[in-house]
Amino acid sequence: MTNNKLIAKNTLLLYFRMFFSMIVSLYTSRLILSALGITDFGIYSVVGGVVALFSFLNSAMAASTQRFLTFEIGKGDKNRLNNIFSISVNLHLCISLIVLLLAETIGIWFLNNKLTIPYDRIVAANWVFQFSVFTLILTILSVPYNALIIAREKMNVFAYIGILEIFLKLLIVYLLFISDFDKLILFSALVFIISLVIRIIYQVYCRKNHPESHYKFYWEKNLFKQMASFAGWNLIGVFAGLAQDQGINIILNIFYGPVINAARGIGAQVNNAVTNLVINFQTAINPQITKAYASEGVFNQNKLVFFSSKLSFFLIFLFSLPLILNADIVLGLWLKKVPENTILFVNLGLINIMIGSISGPLQILAQATGRIKYYQIIVSGILLLDLPIAYLILSFGLNIQAVLWSTILISVIALVARLYILKFLVSFSISTFLNEVINPILKVFFMSSILPVICMFYIELVWVRFFLIIMSGIISTIFFVWVFGTTKNERESILLFANQIIKRKKNVPF
Repeated sequence: MTNNKLIAKNTLLLYFRMFFSMIVSLYTSRLILSALGITDFGIYSVVGGVVALFSFLNSAMAASTQRFLTFEIGKGDKNRLNNIFSISVNLHLCISLIVLLLAETIGIWFLNNKLTIPYDRIVAANWVFQFSVFTLILTILSVPYNALIIAREKMNVFAYIGILEIFLKLLIVYLLFISDFDKLILFSALVFIISLVIRIIYQVYCRKNHPESHYKFYWEKNLFKQMASFAGWNLIGVFAGLAQDQGINIILNIFYGPVINAARGIGAQVNNAVTNLVINFQTAINPQITKAYASEGVFNQNKLVFFSSKLSFFLIFLFSLPLILNADIVLGLWLKKVPENTILFVNLGLINIMIGSISGPLQILAQATGRIKYYQIIVSGILLLDLPIAYLILSFGLNIQAVLWSTILISVIALVARLYILKFLVSFSISTFLNEVINPILKVFFMSSILPVICMFYIELVWVRFFLIIMSGIISTIFFVWVFGTTKNERESILLFANQIIKRKKNVPF
């Protein structure tokens, strides 16, 4: 199977999982908000955010594991692949112990002394914290197995197990409504149980299907130093990302209390549902970028990066444009009661996601080189500015909207920095990137927005306007992506792939 066919197949499998997951998640989120109430939902969001801050060690090591496994598959050394897997298991066991220690000391203190939580919900918040910590530990221990599946590009496994996870989450909602137990504590406990079940399934699959996942105690000083060094520098980037997300969540809690966390939590769920559109595509193509670099295919690696950055933006924009213009109606249909500022979090969050979608493939290419020291120092330093700036904005009495716009500006600056750093890391042309990626993106963005914006301002009937914005947004985006967003070769590849799917369906016996 060619790379393009494999990317397309894996992307379709991940999208099948994602669409099913998105529909169920949006539905269950409404029910969970109804079952928990706005205050408890906000408590779960902010307490989970505190626990997520302790995952920065694991996230850094996960990127290291993913890079080294994928790189070694590109080289084709099976014995060394098993050695890398075994060392990664050892490292993640150590990380889980460190995270547990930090969470049960600093985390407990911060929860009980710094967060704004109603007095009568402190006990429940502590239970949520404990279950969230153990859920995080399970996630840490699962990383080597998940990384191997992605490196092997077995995306059908993620699709099937993901569907199972969705059904288990539906079961959570049912149990919340029939149980008389404290719903906030019960919810966090059930999330932990699901994580345990999914963790066992991934490990059993890997052991049965991938011999390199058979753990053995192995130690190699040089390999450990390489992986630890990569993870160490990547740690800065992971921490910066968490600081942007969960750090701001905590700052908002300090200034406004848990109700604002509920609004941001709902906004984050909508944003995450849209983000999954690009995450699934990038998950399918990222191993190809790393393998292209490992095989020294400079032209192919840059071509994949350009294509991935451009298409990532288009996938996000296709759904974001109608959603931004119809956010009030969509949220009103979804939720019985929309918390204040939720629309603001959704709309400006989507703008930030669109900018970030362009950067994802650039980061993968930088990680593929293994030389990420200066990349992480510079880019992460820019992203970390978001926290003190947000605190100062709120301290001076400015509103939440100013905080979100500052985050967007910082994301743009970070994107520019990534381009200049890659210019020195690999044979990467900024002018070519601007011409082949940014120029088509700007054309599609402005041309596709004209008709939906006209509908928003000049059509008075609410439901007529709602449907016309959706239809005109989708049709305009697809048309202008085809005209301005793709090259002749890309259009030919798309038509060829579509033709192969049609022929395959015709040959399926009924």
